[in-house]
Amino acid sequence: MKFSMPLASPPPSKADHLTHPKYRADIDGLRAIAVLSVVCFHAFPAWLKGGFIGVDVFFVISGFLISTIIFDNLERGSFSFVEFYSRRINRIFPALLLVLTACLAFGWFALLADEYKQLGKHIAAGAGFVSNFVFWNESGYFDNAAETKPLLHLWTLGIEEQFYIVWPLLLWAAWKRKFNLLTLTLIIATISFALNIKGLHANAIATFYSPQTRFWELLIGSILAYMTLYKSNVGAIKKQKLNAYLNAIIYVPTSKNANTLGNVQALLGAALIVTGLLVITKERHFPGNWALLPTLGAVLIISAGSKAWLNRVLLSNRVLVWFGLISFPLYLWHWPLLSFARIVESETPSSNIRIAAVVISITLAWLTYKFIEKPVRFGKFGSVKTLVLAALMVAVGSVGYYRSQRIEINAPDLGTKAVNNCKQYFPEWMPLTDQPCKIQQGTHNAIAIIGDSHAGHLFTGISELLAPNEGIALFPVSGAAPYLNVSTMTKGAGKWREGGYKNINSAYDYIIKDSTIKVVVLSHYPACSFNDAIDITNLDNKDSNDVLKEGMKRTFSVACLFC
Repeated sequence: MKFSMPLASPPPSKADHLTHPKYRADIDGLRAIAVLSVVCFHAFPAWLKGGFIGVDVFFVISGFLISTIIFDNLERGSFSFVEFYSRRINRIFPALLLVLTACLAFGWFALLADEYKQLGKHIAAGAGFVSNFVFWNESGYFDNAAETKPLLHLWTLGIEEQFYIVWPLLLWAAWKRKFNLLTLTLIIATISFALNIKGLHANAIATFYSPQTRFWELLIGSILAYMTLYKSNVGAIKKQKLNAYLNAIIYVPTSKNANTLGNVQALLGAALIVTGLLVITKERHFPGNWALLPTLGAVLIISAGSKAWLNRVLLSNRVLVWFGLISFPLYLWHWPLLSFARIVESETPSSNIRIAAVVISITLAWLTYKFIEKPVRFGKFGSVKTLVLAALMVAVGSVGYYRSQRIEINAPDLGTKAVNNCKQYFPEWMPLTDQPCKIQQGTHNAIAIIGDSHAGHLFTGISELLAPNEGIALFPVSGAAPYLNVSTMTKGAGKWREGGYKNINSAYDYIIKDSTIKVVVLSHYPACSFNDAIDITNLDNKDSNDVLKEGMKRTFSVACLFC
Protein backbone atom coordinates (compact mmCIF):
# COMPACT_ATOMS: atom_id res chain seq x y z
CA MET A 1 0.00 0.00 0.00
CA LYS A 2 1.14 3.54 -0.58
CA PHE A 3 -0.36 6.89 0.13
CA SER A 4 1.12 8.70 -2.76
CA MET A 5 -0.58 12.04 -3.27
CA PRO A 6 0.91 14.82 -1.11
CA LEU A 7 -2.11 16.66 0.22
CA ALA A 8 -0.12 19.29 2.08
CA SER A 9 1.58 20.79 -0.97
CA PRO A 10 4.16 23.57 -0.60
CA PRO A 11 3.50 27.00 -2.08
CA PRO A 12 3.89 26.88 -5.89
CA SER A 13 7.15 28.14 -7.31
CA LYS A 14 8.11 29.28 -10.77
CA ALA A 15 9.39 25.80 -11.53
CA ASP A 16 6.04 24.18 -10.76
CA HIS A 17 3.59 23.66 -13.60
CA LEU A 18 1.10 21.11 -12.33
CA THR A 19 -1.84 22.44 -10.36
CA HIS A 20 -2.91 20.43 -7.31
CA PRO A 21 -6.21 20.09 -5.48
CA LYS A 22 -6.81 22.26 -2.47
CA TYR A 23 -5.66 20.63 0.75
CA ARG A 24 -8.41 18.89 2.70
CA ALA A 25 -7.67 17.90 6.29
CA ASP A 26 -10.60 15.48 6.29
CA ILE A 27 -8.95 13.36 3.60
CA ASP A 28 -5.86 13.11 5.77
CA GLY A 29 -8.19 12.01 8.56
CA LEU A 30 -9.63 9.34 6.27
CA ARG A 31 -6.07 8.21 5.52
CA ALA A 32 -5.52 7.84 9.26
CA ILE A 33 -8.60 5.64 9.66
CA ALA A 34 -7.38 3.47 6.80
CA VAL A 35 -3.79 3.01 7.99
CA LEU A 36 -4.72 2.47 11.64
CA SER A 37 -7.21 -0.20 10.55
CA VAL A 38 -4.50 -2.03 8.62
CA VAL A 39 -1.99 -1.74 11.48
CA CYS A 40 -4.55 -3.05 13.97
CA PHE A 41 -5.38 -5.99 11.72
CA HIS A 42 -1.74 -6.94 11.27
CA ALA A 43 -0.87 -6.59 14.96
CA PHE A 44 -4.10 -7.94 16.49
CA PRO A 45 -6.17 -9.63 13.76
CA ALA A 46 -8.73 -10.91 16.25
CA TRP A 47 -9.57 -7.35 17.32
CA LEU A 48 -10.44 -6.00 13.87
CA LYS A 49 -10.85 -8.88 11.44
CA GLY A 50 -11.69 -6.64 8.50
CA GLY A 51 -8.93 -4.10 9.09
CA PHE A 52 -7.21 -5.03 5.84
CA ILE A 53 -9.91 -3.16 3.89
CA GLY A 54 -8.06 0.03 4.81
CA VAL A 55 -6.01 -0.75 1.69
CA ASP A 56 -9.13 -0.37 -0.44
CA VAL A 57 -9.90 3.00 1.13
CA PHE A 58 -6.41 4.14 0.17
CA PHE A 59 -6.90 2.97 -3.39
CA VAL A 60 -9.94 5.26 -3.69
CA ILE A 61 -8.09 8.21 -2.12
CA SER A 62 -5.12 7.73 -4.43
CA GLY A 63 -7.30 7.40 -7.52
CA PHE A 64 -9.25 10.54 -6.59
CA LEU A 65 -6.25 12.77 -5.91
CA ILE A 66 -4.04 11.61 -8.76
CA SER A 67 -6.87 11.76 -11.29
CA THR A 68 -7.81 15.24 -10.08
CA ILE A 69 -4.29 16.37 -10.95
CA ILE A 70 -4.34 14.69 -14.36
CA PHE A 71 -7.84 15.81 -15.40
CA ASP A 72 -7.32 19.39 -14.30
CA ASN A 73 -3.91 19.81 -15.89
CA LEU A 74 -4.91 18.18 -19.16
CA GLU A 75 -7.78 20.65 -19.34
CA ARG A 76 -5.42 23.57 -18.62
CA GLY A 77 -2.80 22.28 -21.04
CA SER A 78 -0.21 22.25 -18.25
CA PHE A 79 0.25 18.50 -17.77
CA SER A 80 3.89 17.37 -17.75
CA PHE A 81 4.93 13.73 -17.58
CA VAL A 82 8.38 14.69 -16.32
CA GLU A 83 7.01 16.74 -13.45
CA PHE A 84 4.29 14.21 -12.65
CA TYR A 85 6.71 11.31 -12.28
CA SER A 86 9.34 13.45 -10.58
CA ARG A 87 6.81 14.29 -7.88
CA ARG A 88 5.93 10.63 -7.48
CA ILE A 89 9.61 9.74 -7.06
CA ASN A 90 10.19 12.50 -4.52
CA ARG A 91 7.10 11.40 -2.60
CA ILE A 92 7.61 7.64 -2.58
CA PHE A 93 11.31 6.84 -2.85
CA PRO A 94 12.80 8.43 0.31
CA ALA A 95 10.81 6.45 2.89
CA LEU A 96 10.78 3.31 0.77
CA LEU A 97 14.57 3.40 0.33
CA LEU A 98 15.03 3.73 4.07
CA VAL A 99 12.77 0.78 4.89
CA LEU A 100 14.25 -1.48 2.19
CA THR A 101 17.77 -0.74 3.39
CA ALA A 102 16.83 -1.35 7.02
CA CYS A 103 15.26 -4.71 6.13
CA LEU A 104 18.32 -5.71 4.11
CA ALA A 105 20.61 -4.90 7.04
CA PHE A 106 18.52 -6.47 9.80
CA GLY A 107 17.75 -9.55 7.72
CA TRP A 108 21.48 -10.26 7.47
CA PHE A 109 21.54 -10.97 11.20
CA ALA A 110 18.03 -12.35 11.77
CA LEU A 111 17.37 -14.66 8.81
CA LEU A 112 18.59 -18.03 7.64
CA ALA A 113 20.42 -18.27 4.33
CA ASP A 114 17.41 -19.29 2.26
CA GLU A 115 15.21 -16.76 4.08
CA TYR A 116 17.70 -14.00 3.31
CA LYS A 117 17.75 -15.11 -0.30
CA GLN A 118 13.97 -14.72 -0.42
CA LEU A 119 14.20 -11.31 1.26
CA GLY A 120 16.66 -10.22 -1.43
CA LYS A 121 14.15 -11.19 -4.09
CA HIS A 122 11.41 -9.26 -2.29
CA ILE A 123 13.64 -6.19 -1.97
CA ALA A 124 14.34 -6.28 -5.70
CA ALA A 125 10.62 -6.67 -6.38
CA GLY A 126 9.77 -3.78 -4.03
CA ALA A 127 12.34 -1.52 -5.66
CA GLY A 128 10.92 -2.41 -9.07
CA PHE A 129 7.28 -2.05 -7.92
CA VAL A 130 6.34 -5.57 -9.01
CA SER A 131 5.85 -7.10 -5.54
CA ASN A 132 2.25 -8.01 -6.31
CA PHE A 133 3.37 -10.29 -9.15
CA VAL A 134 6.08 -11.92 -7.04
CA PHE A 135 3.76 -12.65 -4.10
CA TRP A 136 1.05 -13.78 -6.49
CA ASN A 137 3.36 -16.63 -7.55
CA GLU A 138 4.40 -17.53 -4.01
CA SER A 139 1.30 -17.84 -1.83
CA GLY A 140 -1.81 -16.12 -0.60
CA TYR A 141 -1.92 -12.93 1.46
CA PHE A 142 -3.57 -14.71 4.39
CA ASP A 143 -1.42 -17.87 4.37
CA ASN A 144 0.70 -18.74 7.42
CA ALA A 145 3.88 -18.16 5.42
CA ALA A 146 2.81 -14.54 4.87
CA GLU A 147 3.70 -13.67 8.46
CA THR A 148 7.39 -14.36 7.78
CA LYS A 149 7.67 -12.14 4.69
CA PRO A 150 8.74 -8.71 5.96
CA LEU A 151 7.94 -6.95 2.68
CA LEU A 152 4.63 -8.62 1.87
CA HIS A 153 2.76 -5.34 2.29
CA LEU A 154 4.55 -3.81 -0.71
CA TRP A 155 2.14 -5.59 -3.05
CA THR A 156 -0.17 -2.59 -2.71
CA LEU A 157 2.65 -0.25 -3.68
CA GLY A 158 3.07 -2.32 -6.84
CA ILE A 159 -0.63 -1.97 -7.71
CA GLU A 160 -0.60 1.80 -7.27
CA GLU A 161 2.65 2.41 -9.14
CA GLN A 162 1.44 0.29 -12.05
CA PHE A 163 -1.69 2.43 -12.08
CA TYR A 164 0.41 5.60 -12.06
CA ILE A 165 2.37 4.37 -15.05
CA VAL A 166 -0.58 3.28 -17.17
CA TRP A 167 -3.32 5.75 -16.26
CA PRO A 168 -1.66 9.11 -17.12
CA LEU A 169 -0.49 7.74 -20.47
CA LEU A 170 -3.94 6.41 -21.31
CA LEU A 171 -5.72 9.63 -20.29
CA TRP A 172 -3.24 11.78 -22.20
CA ALA A 173 -3.69 9.69 -25.38
CA ALA A 174 -7.50 9.80 -25.03
CA TRP A 175 -7.46 13.54 -24.38
CA LYS A 176 -5.33 14.14 -27.49
CA ARG A 177 -7.93 12.29 -29.57
CA LYS A 178 -10.83 14.20 -28.00
CA PHE A 179 -12.34 11.12 -26.32
CA ASN A 180 -14.70 11.64 -23.39
CA LEU A 181 -12.51 10.89 -20.37
CA LEU A 182 -15.44 10.07 -18.06
CA THR A 183 -16.83 7.53 -20.52
CA LEU A 184 -13.39 5.95 -20.89
CA THR A 185 -12.96 5.75 -17.12
CA LEU A 186 -16.39 4.18 -16.64
CA ILE A 187 -15.73 1.53 -19.30
CA ILE A 188 -12.35 0.50 -17.88
CA ALA A 189 -13.65 0.50 -14.30
CA THR A 190 -16.58 -1.72 -15.32
CA ILE A 191 -14.29 -4.19 -17.11
CA SER A 192 -11.90 -4.30 -14.15
CA PHE A 193 -14.75 -4.90 -11.70
CA ALA A 194 -16.17 -7.68 -13.88
CA LEU A 195 -12.75 -9.37 -14.04
CA ASN A 196 -12.59 -9.09 -10.26
CA ILE A 197 -15.91 -10.90 -9.83
CA LYS A 198 -15.09 -13.56 -12.40
CA GLY A 199 -11.55 -14.13 -11.14
CA LEU A 200 -12.54 -14.95 -7.57
CA HIS A 201 -13.89 -18.32 -8.65
CA ALA A 202 -11.12 -19.10 -11.13
CA ASN A 203 -8.04 -17.97 -9.16
CA ALA A 204 -8.63 -16.11 -5.91
CA ILE A 205 -4.92 -15.38 -5.27
CA ALA A 206 -4.39 -13.92 -8.74
CA THR A 207 -7.51 -11.79 -8.33
CA PHE A 208 -6.23 -10.45 -5.02
CA TYR A 209 -2.85 -9.37 -6.44
CA SER A 210 -3.59 -8.57 -10.11
CA PRO A 211 -3.66 -4.94 -11.27
CA GLN A 212 -6.44 -5.61 -13.76
CA THR A 213 -8.73 -6.85 -10.97
CA ARG A 214 -7.80 -4.03 -8.59
CA PHE A 215 -7.70 -0.98 -10.83
CA TRP A 216 -11.46 -0.47 -10.52
CA GLU A 217 -10.96 0.60 -6.91
CA LEU A 218 -8.65 3.43 -7.96
CA LEU A 219 -10.89 4.23 -10.93
CA ILE A 220 -13.87 4.78 -8.63
CA GLY A 221 -11.80 7.60 -7.17
CA SER A 222 -11.04 8.79 -10.71
CA ILE A 223 -14.75 8.93 -11.55
CA LEU A 224 -15.37 10.97 -8.41
CA ALA A 225 -12.51 13.30 -9.38
CA TYR A 226 -14.02 13.94 -12.82
CA MET A 227 -17.50 14.55 -11.45
CA THR A 228 -16.10 16.89 -8.79
CA LEU A 229 -14.16 18.95 -11.32
CA TYR A 230 -16.84 19.10 -14.01
CA LYS A 231 -20.14 19.47 -12.21
CA SER A 232 -22.84 20.39 -14.69
CA ASN A 233 -25.30 23.16 -13.92
CA VAL A 234 -28.17 20.67 -14.10
CA GLY A 235 -26.44 18.40 -11.58
CA ALA A 236 -25.75 21.31 -9.26
CA ILE A 237 -29.40 22.39 -9.36
CA LYS A 238 -30.60 18.86 -8.61
CA LYS A 239 -28.16 18.62 -5.72
CA GLN A 240 -29.43 21.90 -4.28
CA LYS A 241 -33.04 20.73 -4.56
CA LEU A 242 -32.21 17.41 -2.86
CA ASN A 243 -30.37 19.24 -0.08
CA ALA A 244 -33.34 21.59 0.41
CA TYR A 245 -35.73 18.64 0.51
CA LEU A 246 -33.66 16.90 3.18
CA ASN A 247 -33.45 20.14 5.16
CA ALA A 248 -37.21 20.47 5.12
CA ILE A 249 -37.62 16.92 6.43
CA ILE A 250 -34.99 17.08 9.16
CA TYR A 251 -34.73 20.73 10.26
CA VAL A 252 -37.08 23.57 11.13
CA PRO A 253 -37.52 26.26 8.44
CA THR A 254 -34.77 28.48 9.94
CA SER A 255 -32.09 25.93 8.97
CA LYS A 256 -32.34 26.35 5.21
CA ASN A 257 -28.57 26.53 4.69
CA ALA A 258 -27.74 23.29 6.54
CA ASN A 259 -25.48 20.93 4.58
CA THR A 260 -27.85 18.03 5.11
CA LEU A 261 -27.01 16.16 1.93
CA GLY A 262 -23.30 16.25 2.70
CA ASN A 263 -23.91 15.11 6.27
CA VAL A 264 -26.04 12.19 5.08
CA GLN A 265 -23.42 11.18 2.51
CA ALA A 266 -20.59 11.24 5.05
CA LEU A 267 -22.55 9.28 7.67
CA LEU A 268 -23.64 6.70 5.11
CA GLY A 269 -20.06 6.37 3.89
CA ALA A 270 -18.80 5.90 7.44
CA ALA A 271 -21.47 3.27 8.05
CA LEU A 272 -20.34 1.32 4.98
CA ILE A 273 -16.69 1.36 6.07
CA VAL A 274 -17.49 0.39 9.66
CA THR A 275 -19.71 -2.43 8.40
CA GLY A 276 -16.84 -3.65 6.26
CA LEU A 277 -14.41 -3.57 9.18
CA LEU A 278 -16.77 -5.64 11.31
CA VAL A 279 -18.23 -8.04 8.74
CA ILE A 280 -15.50 -8.72 6.18
CA THR A 281 -12.97 -11.37 7.20
CA LYS A 282 -10.10 -13.12 5.47
CA GLU A 283 -12.33 -16.18 5.05
CA ARG A 284 -14.67 -14.30 2.69
CA HIS A 285 -14.05 -14.06 -1.03
CA PHE A 286 -12.21 -10.78 -1.38
CA PRO A 287 -12.15 -8.34 -3.09
CA GLY A 288 -15.27 -9.28 -5.10
CA ASN A 289 -18.50 -7.54 -4.17
CA TRP A 290 -17.32 -7.12 -0.56
CA ALA A 291 -14.83 -4.49 -1.66
CA LEU A 292 -17.75 -2.21 -2.54
CA LEU A 293 -18.27 -1.51 1.16
CA PRO A 294 -14.96 0.32 1.79
CA THR A 295 -14.65 1.80 -1.71
CA LEU A 296 -18.15 3.26 -1.93
CA GLY A 297 -17.86 4.34 1.70
CA ALA A 298 -14.71 6.29 0.86
CA VAL A 299 -16.38 7.84 -2.20
CA LEU A 300 -19.35 9.04 -0.15
CA ILE A 301 -17.14 10.56 2.55
CA ILE A 302 -14.89 12.38 0.07
CA SER A 303 -17.81 13.60 -2.05
CA ALA A 304 -19.56 14.93 1.06
CA GLY A 305 -16.99 17.71 1.16
CA SER A 306 -14.95 19.23 3.95
CA LYS A 307 -17.98 21.06 5.40
CA ALA A 308 -19.91 17.91 6.28
CA TRP A 309 -20.12 17.46 10.05
CA LEU A 310 -18.29 14.11 10.12
CA ASN A 311 -15.50 15.42 7.92
CA ARG A 312 -15.24 18.80 9.66
CA VAL A 313 -15.41 17.63 13.27
CA LEU A 314 -14.13 14.04 13.38
CA LEU A 315 -11.87 13.48 10.38
CA SER A 316 -10.29 16.93 10.57
CA ASN A 317 -9.26 16.68 14.21
CA ARG A 318 -5.55 17.17 14.84
CA VAL A 319 -4.80 13.62 15.99
CA LEU A 320 -6.22 11.95 12.91
CA VAL A 321 -4.66 14.52 10.60
CA TRP A 322 -1.27 13.85 12.20
CA PHE A 323 -1.63 10.11 11.60
CA GLY A 324 -2.75 10.87 8.07
CA LEU A 325 0.41 12.86 7.40
CA ILE A 326 2.65 9.99 8.55
CA SER A 327 0.44 7.28 7.03
CA PHE A 328 2.83 6.30 4.23
CA PRO A 329 5.94 5.71 6.39
CA LEU A 330 3.75 4.15 9.10
CA TYR A 331 2.46 1.62 6.61
CA LEU A 332 5.99 0.92 5.37
CA TRP A 333 7.47 0.40 8.85
CA HIS A 334 4.80 -1.49 10.78
CA TRP A 335 4.70 -4.78 8.88
CA PRO A 336 8.49 -5.43 8.73
CA LEU A 337 8.69 -4.88 12.49
CA LEU A 338 5.82 -7.27 13.18
CA SER A 339 7.14 -9.82 10.70
CA PHE A 340 10.71 -9.79 12.04
CA ALA A 341 9.30 -10.14 15.55
CA ARG A 342 7.43 -13.24 14.38
CA ILE A 343 10.61 -14.66 12.84
CA VAL A 344 12.80 -13.96 15.87
CA GLU A 345 10.24 -15.37 18.31
CA SER A 346 9.58 -18.40 16.09
CA GLU A 347 5.89 -18.03 16.87
CA THR A 348 3.25 -15.35 17.18
CA PRO A 349 4.86 -12.65 19.36
CA SER A 350 3.31 -11.80 22.70
CA SER A 351 0.88 -8.89 22.99
CA ASN A 352 3.54 -6.74 24.64
CA ILE A 353 5.98 -7.33 21.78
CA ARG A 354 3.35 -6.49 19.18
CA ILE A 355 2.33 -3.33 21.04
CA ALA A 356 5.99 -2.34 21.22
CA ALA A 357 6.37 -2.98 17.48
CA VAL A 358 3.40 -0.70 16.73
CA VAL A 359 4.72 2.05 19.01
CA ILE A 360 8.19 1.81 17.43
CA SER A 361 6.68 1.91 13.93
CA ILE A 362 4.73 5.08 14.79
CA THR A 363 7.92 6.67 16.14
CA LEU A 364 9.93 5.67 13.09
CA ALA A 365 7.13 6.92 10.82
CA TRP A 366 7.18 10.35 12.46
CA LEU A 367 10.98 10.56 12.27
CA THR A 368 10.91 9.46 8.64
CA TYR A 369 8.25 12.03 7.77
CA LYS A 370 9.97 14.87 9.58
CA PHE A 371 13.60 14.27 8.67
CA ILE A 372 13.41 12.32 5.39
CA GLU A 373 10.12 12.89 3.57
CA LYS A 374 9.56 16.60 4.09
CA PRO A 375 13.13 17.76 3.38
CA VAL A 376 13.26 15.70 0.19
CA ARG A 377 9.78 16.58 -1.08
CA PHE A 378 9.90 20.29 -0.35
CA GLY A 379 13.63 20.99 -0.42
CA LYS A 380 15.89 22.37 -3.12
CA PHE A 381 17.74 20.73 -6.04
CA GLY A 382 14.61 19.27 -7.63
CA SER A 383 15.91 17.51 -10.76
CA VAL A 384 19.23 16.45 -9.22
CA LYS A 385 17.41 15.11 -6.17
CA THR A 386 15.05 13.08 -8.35
CA LEU A 387 17.90 11.53 -10.33
CA VAL A 388 19.79 10.64 -7.15
CA LEU A 389 16.70 8.97 -5.66
CA ALA A 390 16.13 6.98 -8.84
CA ALA A 391 19.78 5.86 -8.88
CA LEU A 392 19.63 4.82 -5.23
CA MET A 393 16.49 2.78 -5.85
CA VAL A 394 18.20 0.98 -8.73
CA ALA A 395 21.20 0.31 -6.48
CA VAL A 396 19.11 -1.09 -3.60
CA GLY A 397 17.10 -3.24 -6.00
CA SER A 398 20.32 -4.54 -7.56
CA VAL A 399 21.75 -5.44 -4.15
CA GLY A 400 18.55 -7.31 -3.33
CA TYR A 401 18.67 -9.19 -6.63
CA TYR A 402 22.36 -10.00 -6.13
CA ARG A 403 21.70 -11.39 -2.66
CA SER A 404 18.82 -13.49 -4.00
CA GLN A 405 21.20 -15.12 -6.50
CA ARG A 406 24.43 -15.21 -4.50
CA ILE A 407 23.33 -17.67 -1.82
CA GLU A 408 21.96 -20.05 -4.39
CA ILE A 409 25.38 -20.15 -6.11
CA ASN A 410 27.33 -20.75 -2.89
CA ALA A 411 24.91 -23.25 -1.38
CA PRO A 412 22.97 -24.97 -4.19
CA ASP A 413 21.58 -27.72 -1.99
CA LEU A 414 20.05 -25.59 0.77
CA GLY A 415 16.73 -24.86 -0.86
CA THR A 416 14.37 -26.49 -3.34
CA LYS A 417 16.22 -29.77 -3.83
CA ALA A 418 16.47 -30.48 -0.11
CA VAL A 419 12.80 -29.63 0.41
CA ASN A 420 11.75 -31.86 -2.49
CA ASN A 421 13.78 -34.73 -1.03
CA CYS A 422 11.86 -34.32 2.21
CA LYS A 423 8.51 -34.30 0.41
CA GLN A 424 9.23 -37.81 -0.90
CA TYR A 425 9.42 -39.16 2.64
CA PHE A 426 7.05 -36.75 4.41
CA PRO A 427 4.30 -35.69 1.98
CA GLU A 428 2.13 -34.55 4.90
CA TRP A 429 4.81 -32.43 6.58
CA MET A 430 3.68 -28.95 5.48
CA PRO A 431 -0.06 -29.48 6.12
CA LEU A 432 0.86 -30.25 9.74
CA THR A 433 3.25 -27.38 10.38
CA ASP A 434 4.36 -24.09 8.83
CA GLN A 435 8.02 -24.89 8.13
CA PRO A 436 9.48 -27.26 5.50
CA CYS A 437 11.84 -30.06 6.41
CA LYS A 438 15.01 -30.53 4.34
CA ILE A 439 16.93 -33.67 3.47
CA GLN A 440 20.05 -32.92 1.46
CA GLN A 441 21.11 -36.38 0.30
CA GLY A 442 17.73 -38.10 0.18
CA THR A 443 19.25 -40.95 2.19
CA HIS A 444 22.60 -41.59 3.87
CA ASN A 445 22.94 -38.26 5.63
CA ALA A 446 25.64 -37.82 8.24
CA ILE A 447 23.76 -35.52 10.60
CA ALA A 448 20.14 -34.96 11.61
CA ILE A 449 18.85 -31.80 13.25
CA ILE A 450 15.49 -31.90 14.98
CA GLY A 451 13.70 -29.28 17.06
CA ASP A 452 11.85 -25.99 16.86
CA SER A 453 12.44 -23.26 14.29
CA HIS A 454 15.78 -22.42 15.90
CA ALA A 455 17.05 -25.75 14.64
CA GLY A 456 17.06 -24.23 11.18
CA HIS A 457 19.74 -21.75 12.17
CA LEU A 458 22.24 -24.61 12.36
CA PHE A 459 21.51 -25.95 8.90
CA THR A 460 23.54 -23.61 6.70
CA GLY A 461 26.65 -23.41 8.84
CA ILE A 462 26.94 -27.16 9.38
CA SER A 463 26.29 -27.79 5.67
CA GLU A 464 29.34 -25.77 4.70
CA LEU A 465 31.59 -27.86 7.00
CA LEU A 466 30.56 -31.28 5.72
CA ALA A 467 32.35 -33.33 3.10
CA PRO A 468 30.83 -33.37 -0.41
CA ASN A 469 29.35 -36.85 0.08
CA GLU A 470 27.77 -35.99 3.42
CA GLY A 471 24.44 -34.32 4.06
CA ILE A 472 22.03 -33.07 6.69
CA ALA A 473 18.44 -33.99 7.43
CA LEU A 474 16.64 -31.02 9.01
CA PHE A 475 13.32 -31.38 10.85
CA PRO A 476 12.15 -28.00 12.22
CA VAL A 477 8.74 -27.56 13.86
CA SER A 478 7.95 -24.04 15.02
CA GLY A 479 7.35 -23.86 18.77
CA ALA A 480 7.84 -27.59 19.38
CA ALA A 481 10.36 -29.29 21.63
CA PRO A 482 12.39 -32.17 20.06
CA TYR A 483 10.84 -34.95 22.15
CA LEU A 484 8.89 -38.08 21.37
CA ASN A 485 5.17 -38.60 21.93
CA VAL A 486 4.27 -35.17 23.32
CA SER A 487 0.50 -34.86 23.39
CA THR A 488 -1.19 -31.54 22.57
CA MET A 489 -4.71 -30.25 22.65
CA THR A 490 -6.46 -29.04 19.50
CA LYS A 491 -7.52 -25.54 20.44
CA GLY A 492 -6.04 -22.15 19.62
CA ALA A 493 -2.29 -22.18 19.11
CA GLY A 494 -2.16 -25.85 20.07
CA LYS A 495 -3.83 -27.01 16.87
CA TRP A 496 -0.80 -26.54 14.66
CA ARG A 497 1.53 -27.79 17.42
CA GLU A 498 -0.39 -31.05 17.52
CA GLY A 499 0.48 -31.63 13.88
CA GLY A 500 4.01 -30.48 14.62
CA TYR A 501 4.55 -33.14 17.25
CA LYS A 502 3.26 -35.77 14.83
CA ASN A 503 6.04 -34.62 12.53
CA ILE A 504 8.56 -34.86 15.38
CA ASN A 505 7.59 -38.51 15.89
CA SER A 506 7.87 -39.20 12.15
CA ALA A 507 11.28 -37.58 12.06
CA TYR A 508 12.55 -39.87 14.82
CA ASP A 509 11.27 -42.90 12.88
CA TYR A 510 13.27 -41.74 9.87
CA ILE A 511 16.42 -41.09 11.95
CA ILE A 512 16.26 -44.50 13.67
CA LYS A 513 15.89 -46.34 10.34
CA ASP A 514 18.80 -44.49 8.67
CA SER A 515 21.87 -46.12 10.19
CA THR A 516 24.20 -43.71 8.35
CA ILE A 517 23.10 -40.84 10.62
CA LYS A 518 25.77 -40.77 13.32
CA VAL A 519 25.00 -37.41 14.95
CA VAL A 520 21.58 -36.11 16.03
CA VAL A 521 21.35 -32.49 17.16
CA LEU A 522 18.37 -31.51 19.33
CA SER A 523 17.55 -27.81 19.28
CA HIS A 524 14.98 -26.04 21.44
CA TYR A 525 14.64 -22.43 22.55
CA PRO A 526 13.80 -22.85 26.27
CA ALA A 527 12.09 -19.47 26.62
CA CYS A 528 9.16 -20.63 24.48
CA SER A 529 5.99 -21.06 26.50
CA PHE A 530 3.99 -24.24 26.05
CA ASN A 531 1.33 -23.53 28.66
CA ASP A 532 -1.17 -22.42 26.03
CA ALA A 533 -0.62 -25.38 23.74
CA ILE A 534 0.11 -28.55 25.68
CA ASP A 535 -2.44 -30.74 27.37
CA ILE A 536 -1.92 -34.10 29.04
CA THR A 537 -4.11 -36.78 27.58
CA ASN A 538 -2.09 -39.65 28.98
CA LEU A 539 -0.45 -38.04 32.03
CA ASP A 540 -3.23 -36.41 34.03
CA ASN A 541 -2.65 -33.44 36.31
CA LYS A 542 0.72 -32.51 34.82
CA ASP A 543 1.61 -29.02 33.68
CA SER A 544 3.51 -28.25 30.47
CA ASN A 545 6.95 -28.53 32.08
CA ASP A 546 6.13 -32.03 33.30
CA VAL A 547 4.99 -32.95 29.79
CA LEU A 548 8.32 -31.88 28.38
CA LYS A 549 10.28 -33.70 31.08
CA GLU A 550 8.40 -36.93 30.35
CA GLY A 551 8.99 -36.41 26.63
CA MET A 552 12.72 -35.92 27.22
CA LYS A 553 12.94 -39.14 29.25
CA ARG A 554 11.14 -41.11 26.54
CA THR A 555 13.36 -39.65 23.84
CA PHE A 556 16.65 -40.46 25.58
CA SER A 557 15.40 -43.90 26.58
CA VAL A 558 14.85 -44.71 22.92
CA ALA A 559 18.20 -43.20 21.97
CA CYS A 560 20.02 -45.34 24.53
CA LEU A 561 18.78 -48.48 22.82
CA PHE A 562 21.05 -47.59 19.92
CA CYS A 563 24.10 -46.54 21.98
